Amino acid sequence: MKYLFVGAVALGLLTVHEGALAQSKKKGSSGAGYQTGIGLRGGGWSSGLTVKHFLSGKNNVAFEGLLTREYAARGGRLTLLLEKHLPVSDFKGLQFYYGAGAHIGSYRGRYYFEDVRFRRNKDKYYYRQYWYDDTNYIVGGADLILGIEYKMEDLPFTLGVDYKPFFEVFDGYTGFYNDAAVNLRFVF
Repeated sequence: MKYLFVGAVALGLLTVHEGALAQSKKKGSSGAGYQTGIGLRGGGWSSGLTVKHFLSGKNNVAFEGLLTREYAARGGRLTLLLEKHLPVSDFKGLQFYYGAGAHIGSYRGRYYFEDVRFRRNKDKYYYRQYWYDDTNYIVGGADLILGIEYKMEDLPFTLGVDYKPFFEVFDGYTGFYNDAAVNLRFVF
């Protein structure tokens, strides 16, 4: 009887321990299969670092930060996004996501070139004009994002593609731009 009692207590403790372990695993992970991802983003307008972290809860909402280099504008940008992830039901590990956010950055001047060879009703000579603006400009704006991401089943990586249109205010001018990118993240 004594051994039966000790066996029952050991089995009970083992069951409670396994239940607590399973509960802690559920609490720490999101529906995407990971909690945090750090990686690289390569896009049309910008390329750089990306960090994505899922907020606690069962709603599959993630916070993403992008630190990117703007090659055409000779500057950089910090973008913060809030994203909602939805699993694709027929494909394990595939997530569709959408979201919105804002960015702030700095661009260094512009380089202008004008060639007036083809001016009509003017003399037949041509000349070129160059302007070089070396001023730093602060920019800000709003962003949207729409993407799809695949969490590799046996590897700690995600591969994603996104489309990120953004509205920007630059030295009194406004513009609407489209950016698409591929990203690769190490996840844990």
